[in-house]
Amino acid sequence: MVLSLRTDKPDAEVGLHTGPRQLSYHVWHADRQLAKDILRVVHEQLIAQKADWPDITGVVVFEGPGSFTGLRIGITVANTVAYGQNIPIIASRGDNWLQTGLAKLHAGKDDRLVLPHYGSEAHITLPKK
Repeated sequence: MVLSLRTDKPDAEVGLHTGPRQLSYHVWHADRQLAKDILRVVHEQLIAQKADWPDITGVVVFEGPGSFTGLRIGITVANTVAYGQNIPIIASRGDNWLQTGLAKLHAGKDDRLVLPHYGSEAHITLPKK
């Protein structure tokens, strides 16, 4: 079972897939509650499929561009699940991010560690001292 995550905007997305078949796909208005809710939502989707965390065999995550904080939260969760269970992870972007990511995963690819793609340089205030 493959877990997919997209957290680049106020509406977050969690999906579960087996091969080309989508088992579940949940979209919710996470906004500023994303960090608090994401693991609970993933777990609820797993329970609805009569599955648990060890049943996840791969992760596909949207890498950006998008919300700085949203991407960091979603990608951290994706990396943690993949690392903790020693399963492959794929980062993907664009309109067909999910299909592209699932195809790469099923072809045996593994990014091992995903970093966010913000789409531009960060706007950071310079220190005053």
